[in-house]
Amino acid sequence: MVLRLSFCTILEIPHFFCELNQVVHLACSDIFLNDLVVYLASVVLGGGPLAGILYSYSKIVSSICKISSAQGKYKAFSTCASHLSVVSLFYGTSLGVYLSSAVAQNSLSTATASVMYSVVTPMLNPFIYSLRNQDLKSAVRRLFGKATMKGVFCPGLDKCL
Repeated sequence: MVLRLSFCTILEIPHFFCELNQVVHLACSDIFLNDLVVYLASVVLGGGPLAGILYSYSKIVSSICKISSAQGKYKAFSTCASHLSVVSLFYGTSLGVYLSSAVAQNSLSTATASVMYSVVTPMLNPFIYSLRNQDLKSAVRRLFGKATMKGVFCPGLDKCL
């Protein structure tokens, strides 16, 4: 559908990668049909899995509420909360980029949101799941403990100059 659009001669995409939404909005011809397809695809491809995730979390929360010990509930909720925060960050920024394109065309905020869902969220997953590991937690505590005692942050060095 992008091939049927006509573009002006000199174009610059104010983004760090060539995103479909940005390319479509640089066209000189009518983009109504393209916007309609992008909105429908965003709702179907983004909303369907989001509905499944929310349904799964409703079942998880109802199961957690049946746990008798407060410590067990806390541990289960802390595990779910970190994952749900990453899912919310991903879906909030990605659907925001594609569904708010007709409302405002602020290239800086769109580029920032695109970085959030394409770069930051995949980077957060290893940290979230590895911070559940007690060995990694103690290593991070030791690292930041040395940094605060010395007053200067120098990871991996015993003495800072």
